[in-house]
Amino acid sequence: MSYQVLARKWRPRQFSELVGQEHVVRALSHALDGGRIHHAFLFTGTRGVGKTTIARIFAKSLNCEKGPTSQPCGVCGICTEIDAGRFVDLLEIDAASNTGIDNVRELIDNAQYTPSRGRHKVYLIDEVHMLSKAAFNALLKTLEEPPAHVKFLLATTDPQKLPITVLSRCIKFNLKRLTPEQILGQMRHILGAEAVEFEDEAIEALSRAADGSLRDGLSLLDQAIAHGGGALRAADVHSMLGTVERGRVRVLLEALVGREAESLFAEVGRIAEFAPDFGQVLDELAGLLHRIQLQQLMAGAAIADGPELAELAARIDPREVQLFYQIAITARRDLPLAPTQRVGFEMALLRMLAFAPNGGEGGAAPGDRGPASTGTRPVPPPIQRGAAGASPAARPADTAEAASRVSRSPERPADRVAEAPPVDTPLVIEDWPGLLERAELGGPVGQLALHAVLLGVDGNVLRLGMKAAHEHFASPPLLEMLGQRLGAALGRPLRVRIERVADAAESPADSRARASAARRQQAHDGLHADPAVQSLIDTFGARIISDSVRPLEN
Repeated sequence: MSYQVLARKWRPRQFSELVGQEHVVRALSHALDGGRIHHAFLFTGTRGVGKTTIARIFAKSLNCEKGPTSQPCGVCGICTEIDAGRFVDLLEIDAASNTGIDNVRELIDNAQYTPSRGRHKVYLIDEVHMLSKAAFNALLKTLEEPPAHVKFLLATTDPQKLPITVLSRCIKFNLKRLTPEQILGQMRHILGAEAVEFEDEAIEALSRAADGSLRDGLSLLDQAIAHGGGALRAADVHSMLGTVERGRVRVLLEALVGREAESLFAEVGRIAEFAPDFGQVLDELAGLLHRIQLQQLMAGAAIADGPELAELAARIDPREVQLFYQIAITARRDLPLAPTQRVGFEMALLRMLAFAPNGGEGGAAPGDRGPASTGTRPVPPPIQRGAAGASPAARPADTAEAASRVSRSPERPADRVAEAPPVDTPLVIEDWPGLLERAELGGPVGQLALHAVLLGVDGNVLRLGMKAAHEHFASPPLLEMLGQRLGAALGRPLRVRIERVADAAESPADSRARASAARRQQAHDGLHADPAVQSLIDTFGARIISDSVRPLEN
C-alpha cells in the first residue's frame, strides 16, 4: 500500500476532530441539529485552516443515513464514500480551472436534477473568487433561489474579490489562523499515534514555521521526519528550515546587552556554520525582543520561555528593547538590498551596538565597555589643559536611567573635557544661542538643542525646557550625546534633563524663525518702496508674490 501523507491521513472526519475553529463548528452543529440549514455557505480563511475539510464534513452531516446530524456516523455507505472522495452527489469544483460561464451553465443545468443517492446535492466550489464576472452573474439567480435539494458550499482565501451580490446570498464563516500552540498540540498527538520519536524544540520550530496553517505544518512534519531518518531532532529541523536554535539567539542578545562585540561576532560565526536564512534569524531576534518587552511591561503575561528570559529582561532597559526591535525589523526589510545576507545581518548588529545608549558615542569598541551599573554612572574624568595627569570627577547617577544599562564610557583624549570654574547660571542663560554655536552641534543633536530653552543649571544638571510639539527630539541617546558635547564646550561634565514648557517660551529655533520673518518683511517693504519696482507695478499691472521674496544673506 502506498504511503499516505500526514495531512491526508489525519484529515478530520468529524466536527469534534477540528482544531481551532470552534466558532464555526458550534454554528453549523446548531443549524444541523435545529433543522435551520441555509442553502449557501461561504468559508473564508488562509490556506490549510480547514475550509474544504469543514465543507466535506458538513456535506457528510447533510447526507448521512442517520442524519441530518452534527455527528455523522462515519460508517454508512454515504459517509465512507464522501471520506473516499467518490460520492456522486458531492460535486467538488475547482474554480481556478473552471472559471468560465460555460462551466457555470453546466452546473446550473445539472442542479435541476434530484440527487442520485443522497438527501442533498452539494456543490463545493473551491477558490470561488477565481470565477469570471460573467460566471458570477450567471450563478446569482440559482445561488439565491436554488432547488430545495441543492446546497452550495463556497470556499475562498480572498473574499474581497467576491461580488457583494454573492456575499449577500451566503452565510459567511471566517476561519481563524491556528496558533503555534494549537499546531504544536496536534503534532504531539499525531507523532504519538505514529510512534515517531521527537524533541520538543523540533516540533516547536515546525509549529512556528507553519505560520498558522495546520496543513503546512503537517507537510513540514512529513519532510522533517524524512530528513531525520524517522525521528525528529532539533538540529535536523533547524538545518531543514534554515533557522537557528532559540538559545543561540539569546546568546546574541546577551552579547549585545553586555556590549561584548567579540563574543557577539564569534556567535555569528558559529551560527553561519549552519548556513541559516539570516532573515529567519532576524525574525527570531525580533520575536525574542517582543517576549522580553512583554515580560517587562505586562506583569503576568503568559510567555513560554518566560522564566529563562527573566534575568535578561532585568538587565536590559525597556527603551533599548524598543530600539533593538526597530533596528531588527528595518534590517529584515532591507536584507534583500545587502551585498549578502550575512553582511546585512552583521550591519544590523553593529547598528544596535552603535545606537544603544552609551554604545556608540566616541567610537570606542563596544567590547571594551564595562559591566552594567545600578549605582553611580562614572563619566569621563576632567583633566588640566595641557597636563598629562587627570583628576577624576564623579557625578551622582540618575538611578532610574542607570538601572540595567551599560554605563562606563572608555577614557579617550577626544572624549575628555577640560577642568574649568563652575558655569555661572545667569551668564549661560543669556548666552545660550552662543553656546550652541561654540559647541558646533549638528544633525539630530543640533535640532534637539535648537528647539530647547535653557532653564538653568543645578550642579552638573542642565535643565532644558521643550514644548510638547518638539518632545520627540528628546530621545535618551540624543540627550546623553548633547550633555557630552555641551560639557566639552563648557569644560565640565554635564547631564541634560528635559522639562515641558509653555508654547510661549522662545527657543533658539524660534528666535531664528522670528529674525528670518523680520528680514523677509523688511525686504518685502523695501521692494514696495523702491521707485523702479513701483513703476513696473504701475505700468504692467504687476503684483509682488510675497512668498517669492528672499532677503540677501550677508
